[in-house]
Amino acid sequence: MKKIHILLINAFVRPFIVTFFVVMFILLMFFLFKYVDDLIGKGFEWYVILELMFYAAAAQVAMALPLAVLLSSIMTFGTLGENYELVAIKSAGVSLQKAMMPLFVVIIMLSVSAFLFSEYMLPKTNLKFGSLLWDIRNKKLAFLIKEGVFNNSIPGYSIRVDKKWDDGRLEGIMIYQANEKNDIANIIMAKEGTMNKTPDNNTLLLNLKDGVRYEEAAGKTSYYNPRQELYRMRFKQTNVTFDLSSFKMNKTDQNSFRGNNAMLNLKGLVHKKDSLTKELDSINRSAKENIGSYYKQNNYTKGYTKIKIKPIIIKGNIMNTIPKNDRAMVAQSALDIANAVHQSALTRKAEHQDRSINLIKIDIEYWKKYTLATSCILLFFIGAPLGAIIRKGGMGLPVVMAVIFFLIYHIISTVSEKSAVQGNLEPVAGAWMAIILLSPLAAFLTYKATVDSALFDAGYYKSLIVNLFKRKNKASL
Repeated sequence: MKKIHILLINAFVRPFIVTFFVVMFILLMFFLFKYVDDLIGKGFEWYVILELMFYAAAAQVAMALPLAVLLSSIMTFGTLGENYELVAIKSAGVSLQKAMMPLFVVIIMLSVSAFLFSEYMLPKTNLKFGSLLWDIRNKKLAFLIKEGVFNNSIPGYSIRVDKKWDDGRLEGIMIYQANEKNDIANIIMAKEGTMNKTPDNNTLLLNLKDGVRYEEAAGKTSYYNPRQELYRMRFKQTNVTFDLSSFKMNKTDQNSFRGNNAMLNLKGLVHKKDSLTKELDSINRSAKENIGSYYKQNNYTKGYTKIKIKPIIIKGNIMNTIPKNDRAMVAQSALDIANAVHQSALTRKAEHQDRSINLIKIDIEYWKKYTLATSCILLFFIGAPLGAIIRKGGMGLPVVMAVIFFLIYHIISTVSEKSAVQGNLEPVAGAWMAIILLSPLAAFLTYKATVDSALFDAGYYKSLIVNLFKRKNKASL
């Protein structure tokens, strides 16, 4: 390998690694902002949050990798152009295409790795990420006692304390316990106490001192003398226990999430598509038989017969052929049959539409495993010539240009996929639309960079405008 190839690879790899982790960090921050309400106040251990962040980072690779390729390509060739290194490379007889060739090999290897990652690793990480996120979002809030505030986290209890210390000591305790039988609250008040948990964290133990318990109960009442009894019991020390097992995070079986499209590889997607296709065919046959049964011709005059009766053509109002006494009954019977056919058709239509949309989503997910690898190549051929044209390195203009082109790619991809789900596009076209539309742009930028075009040079356009006005002035004179 030539030294110039090693120089170009080193100039690309360093910004690629930096930009990849920067983009990944930004995407993880967006993830935290989205699910912050589901993570705060539930008493998770640090390793649970770290595990969730790891799976979330793996799930964001599909968006972070193409953006990192685009940004690092612009930065690499922009820096080479800004430092006149690209001019020196061309003066040595190495064209832009030859200079891009070693990086193209690196991008090919990166694209193959991205495909293998989306095929083997991404379904597993999506499965673990989806199941863990489900468990976290459905976990109850952690039991927290705050000073001067009634806490209703534990079902059937409302607890309030005047003062709380970090070592578990409490002061001014008031506990309301609802009685499920008669909706009468029992009240416990204590001057001080301590709060501890059992080693398995399933039980909260309150040791109360110097308090009183109030209990209400229905006394011996009659129609003329209704009354209610109140019991008051003072204590020097007592214990109150609370069950905290419902606050623990329960692990959901991951097999219940395996049917999701994002958690399947190519083989799983093909198998699921075949199953849904068979279900769709079964629904169509069932609908045809069910609705067609209302229109079958029967002959009940001489029992069942296979001989078809010729249809009778009636001219004019069909109700005139029916006796007046039977017209209401016949009309109601026809209306009932029509309503039954309509309801059956609506049910079959909903089932057919649901499975048809699922088939489209499966096709889109199938092709997205290929578009992830192809998008890296496409964005490289946009970023590399774009950097050679703008001739600016660093994190300024390259970042702006990278974000603009990536947003264009992402918006086209999102809109086309939604159009495919709605039935306006074929699933293949919806998955590949962004690459199809931006490929001519990549070819155009590569051509402009090869011929050293001043495509983004403001001075070039300014001189064109000035020369145009000079020509107009000369023509007027």
